[in-house]
Amino acid sequence: MTSLSVFQSENAWVILALLAGLIHFSGLFSALHAVVRTRTAQGAVAWTISLITFPYLALPLYWIFGRGKFHGYVAARRSGDLQIHHIAAELRQRLSQAVGHRGGVGGARLGVLEELAGMPVTAGNRIDLLQDGCAAYGAMFEAMDQAERYVLLQSYLVRDDDLGRDLKARLARLSRRGVNVCFLYDEIGSHGLPARYTADLRKEGVNVRAFSTTQGPVNRFQLNFRNHRKILVVDGSLAFLGGFNFGDEYLGRDRQFSPWRDTHVRLFGPCVQALQLAFVEDWYWAAREVPALNWDPAEAMGESAALILPTGPADYWDSCALFFLEAISTARHRIWIASPYFVPDEQTLAALQLARLRGVEVRLLLPEKADHVWVDWASYAHYPMAERAGIEIYRYEAGFLHQKVLLIDDDLASVGTANLDNRSFRLNFEVSLVVFDPAFANQVKTMLLADFAVSRRVIAGELDDKSVWFRFGVSLSRLLAPVL
Repeated sequence: MTSLSVFQSENAWVILALLAGLIHFSGLFSALHAVVRTRTAQGAVAWTISLITFPYLALPLYWIFGRGKFHGYVAARRSGDLQIHHIAAELRQRLSQAVGHRGGVGGARLGVLEELAGMPVTAGNRIDLLQDGCAAYGAMFEAMDQAERYVLLQSYLVRDDDLGRDLKARLARLSRRGVNVCFLYDEIGSHGLPARYTADLRKEGVNVRAFSTTQGPVNRFQLNFRNHRKILVVDGSLAFLGGFNFGDEYLGRDRQFSPWRDTHVRLFGPCVQALQLAFVEDWYWAAREVPALNWDPAEAMGESAALILPTGPADYWDSCALFFLEAISTARHRIWIASPYFVPDEQTLAALQLARLRGVEVRLLLPEKADHVWVDWASYAHYPMAERAGIEIYRYEAGFLHQKVLLIDDDLASVGTANLDNRSFRLNFEVSLVVFDPAFANQVKTMLLADFAVSRRVIAGELDDKSVWFRFGVSLSRLLAPVL
């Protein structure tokens, strides 16, 4: 071997040694970061051991999945100030004028939920349940077609399929006749949306933006946060939210997941402006602008007292998790929850167990068909603890269940975008409508009873009857539960 070859070989080993040292040093630094920043002691221990022992694998995973707070969103909102701050403060004052007319509904939980939402419960709202794709899209498209000033549309997932192209054509027509259209979609949820889709809309004058969680140098590799909200506001006079995105499968056109069972709501009344504010805060992150909108609270259109509860990883509190904990802990005789995913944290599972032990009927409605295998397996890991407390678990058999619905006793019901899992509790931007109205709660009860009628109840020990490999997959999935 020549002296040059020896020199090059030695240099290669020096470079590899320096690179390995840098990786291990970065692993140690990240472990210290995890000790300080990770929300739970268990998570901190797991990340610390992994980062020190296996930094080559753990390091990229930690900086993609390890963060618990979404940096920049609050700063952007505050820099918008003073527009958004002024709008929010004035809207809060205006909506508070309706507090005296809500009849004292909500009891002790009312103040807690208002604190989490940053807005008061308002009376005089009309809320219509929309229980399938035809009803939901028919109502939304009709409202869009009748828009006079503006349309605000936000969706987690948009596809370039028949439904997506129908939406695209409608938004283009709205823009051509002078309606201001602001269209916001999540960059990760809609990762398959071709660039030509949004380019065509921009040519028509539609203001299209992606909610980009990788925006800014601190967030460059952050893929763990998603904006899961589905919002439509038309002229500040009516609004929609719920589980429906824009893809053909939501109309039952996917053979594997047909028919699709979901729930949306149509809103009239003062709560429309509170939902509009949630959209504007997301829009400012994406566009750095506040569109000119109608902020006069809509007139009373119904009898329901309601609260708009936006939650997300930029909140000071774990607002979504606290909402579920508050609702569960104050239930007196009924807790019914419908969700496509059941991957709760320890606190939520414990709250459900305690509710059952104090005599509250607890029912969980989950899909029989799974659209995410790992998430479905992770849900099985919680079955034994749920069964031990007497919690009833049902699996919907008449199609794929995607609705996110909560019913507490006979007077509180919620429809929104949040699932019963850690991702919705802490990692996603979500929004829920919380309604304090026995009449609406009874409608939700009737709807859920129909769903339970086409579901099977999970029998005790069902997991024990599965194969060894299935149970191994369940155990492995449980380890991934915080990021599923």
